[in-house]
Amino acid sequence: MAKHDDEVARELGASRDGRETSEDRLERAFNELKDELISTLVFVLGNREDAKDAAQDAFIKCWNARAQLPKVVNLRAWIFRVCFNTAKDMQRSAWHRRAKPLNAEQYTMMAKDASPGETLERTESLERLRRAIVDELREEEKEVFLLRQNGELTYEEIAEMRGCPVSTVKTQMRSVLEKLRKVLNPAETLRV
Repeated sequence: MAKHDDEVARELGASRDGRETSEDRLERAFNELKDELISTLVFVLGNREDAKDAAQDAFIKCWNARAQLPKVVNLRAWIFRVCFNTAKDMQRSAWHRRAKPLNAEQYTMMAKDASPGETLERTESLERLRRAIVDELREEEKEVFLLRQNGELTYEEIAEMRGCPVSTVKTQMRSVLEKLRKVLNPAETLRV
């Protein structure tokens, strides 16, 4: 029995009229977000290797749930949610108890025309920010910050994902910003 044209097109990854399929959309979104997802997950998991593993596991989870894609309004937010949940699962698992130190060089994005002094200053600022996120923030604050800044989720989306009121998310974000301001601008804190 011959296959219908629509079936063949679906198997080949495109609809009959050439429009992008859910699978194409998911692959494209993951490819576009991959570097940002990994750098965000490094803050959560503490090292790049685990972040890559979490991103890969999250892609598999998203792929397995691709039937939900037509209902997904904000694909970026959905992917970040799946990644964060995957990272949390990794943190809870027994084999993940090994902690590896973060390397400041992983976070330094050097401008090609920056002077050595500017590069050093940027490296030091990024290291202070990284330390503040990792050392100063409670887990729930870190999650709110990274989902808001890197995941670009709204406060409402974060609250829904975490099962808490929007006011709690906003309070935690305010707390994060105060802590980060103190770490990044210690001279400002001393004047107050």
